[in-house]
Amino acid sequence: MLQVVIDGPGQVKVVEVTDPVLPGADGALVAVESTAICGSDLHFYDGDIPVGDGFPVGHEFIGTVVEVGPDVRRFRPGDRVLTASVAGCGHCDGCATGDPVTCVEGPKVFGSGMLGGGQATMVAVPSADFQLLAIPEGIDAEAALLLTDNLNTGWIGAKRADFAPGGTVVVLGLGAVGLCAVRSALVLGAGRVLAVDPVVGRRELAAESGAIPVEGATVEAVLESTHGRGADAVIDAVALDATLNDAFSCVRAGGTVSVIGVHNLDPYPLPVLMSLFRSITLRMTTAPVHQTWKDLVPLVANGRLRTDGIFTHRYPLADAAKAYAAVAARSADCIKVMMQP
Repeated sequence: MLQVVIDGPGQVKVVEVTDPVLPGADGALVAVESTAICGSDLHFYDGDIPVGDGFPVGHEFIGTVVEVGPDVRRFRPGDRVLTASVAGCGHCDGCATGDPVTCVEGPKVFGSGMLGGGQATMVAVPSADFQLLAIPEGIDAEAALLLTDNLNTGWIGAKRADFAPGGTVVVLGLGAVGLCAVRSALVLGAGRVLAVDPVVGRRELAAESGAIPVEGATVEAVLESTHGRGADAVIDAVALDATLNDAFSCVRAGGTVSVIGVHNLDPYPLPVLMSLFRSITLRMTTAPVHQTWKDLVPLVANGRLRTDGIFTHRYPLADAAKAYAAVAARSADCIKVMMQP
């Protein structure tokens, strides 16, 4: 089969590898129909998180079940499915909550060195009954791919931001996850969403989703917009030191900073004293993808939560190097890429 691998910063290639086998009696093999590049994949591509040669990547994919183990009850060959980016054992108390991050055996992420990469022609999926979701009627390929990670992350980032209906929310970073957070915050009742990104075109995309673009210095603009009080909540979909600093500086006293971006391996100097004095709540979340499906699938299927306009480009899997370069440019015209075998 074919697999996308990263050999180091900026080095992507597609290689032939041995086909995967069933990962146990409760596992399944999925032939990939479409896969996507996530912003967190860029940490490997950019070298923020060093990896060795031939590192298989990708945790967002949809496809068709081609084989199941004898203990799988909910799926059969031929079923069209999506899978959560983070996996758990599917049997413990943690997984019973729908959040594999709390799995007692420890969570595993596809394409991270723990499970096979989803940017491939076939993927072995453990705990298939827990891990897979049959793609419902009314959910197209773009929406299905977003339901493997990005939409769930934006949704939970907004939900855990704890703003009251009508509140003012700031979203820092308007890539795929940030745009999903903008739309989610509005669906959850935000009165205003202030959208921040250095790329003008991305701010314009957020405006099309109902946000108010923020121009100039972030903290000053937010304070001016809120008459000096600060936003009720800030969702940081980037998690650079600079955006975290902005988040703590423009959230109001008693507000919440919800971090869903992926920081690098360097320590961040958390402003503990001032955050304590201002009673700031800090939440950092890897999305409980399985848990969010019950909310998100109906919202997407009935059109209440839009998923259009997030995917801007499609490439054959064989052109993965070009696809990564396009996403890494972080331009206005390339937000998210779908790759197809």
